[in-house]
Amino acid sequence: MTKEKKEAEAKPKGSKMKMITLIVLGVLLTVGLGVGAGLYAAGNLGPSAKPEDPNRPKLVERSEEPQPEGEAGKAPPPKEGTVSVDSDTYKVDSKKFEITYYPLEQNMTANLAGGQGFVQIGLSLATYYDDKVISNFKRQMVPIRSAVLMVLSEQDGTVLATSDGKQQLQQQLTKAINRVLREKEGFGGVDNVYFTSLVVQ
Repeated sequence: MTKEKKEAEAKPKGSKMKMITLIVLGVLLTVGLGVGAGLYAAGNLGPSAKPEDPNRPKLVERSEEPQPEGEAGKAPPPKEGTVSVDSDTYKVDSKKFEITYYPLEQNMTANLAGGQGFVQIGLSLATYYDDKVISNFKRQMVPIRSAVLMVLSEQDGTVLATSDGKQQLQQQLTKAINRVLREKEGFGGVDNVYFTSLVVQ
């Protein structure tokens, strides 16, 4: 056999081996990418998710059964939330979640802006989150009272005499309370404040 014939027979075998090698590498690469994508989707690869903070308030799902009330002179049992959210700015569906009202024991009084008189209010907080928000609120009562009094002292008595003025005050107080809670506890959670009394003189 001549040298040229040997070279001609060796070429197809080498080409076949290269083709088989490329196919095997392609299959391995495809399988590897599939496994990697599956692990990433399952959270086992890539940036690790932060573990959930057990002290973070959770939304309380609404149940068909009425919420138990406390015995005479005692507070109702604490509500436990089950739905975690990333932020307290989450838009809550009031039909899906239970609201809790927490009345403040003491009224607050402040002079109105420009020495026009004074305002005295009683407040109740509303939250869709569990009792951790109420605990945070109680723990931060001093800075919250201070923030509320500062908001009250900036009010104009003639504006407060209108319904729109009272609604604006509600929004300002809600923002001020949530700002303190976020700063001190890392989570606001107060949906709104309601007046249990309001006197402007």
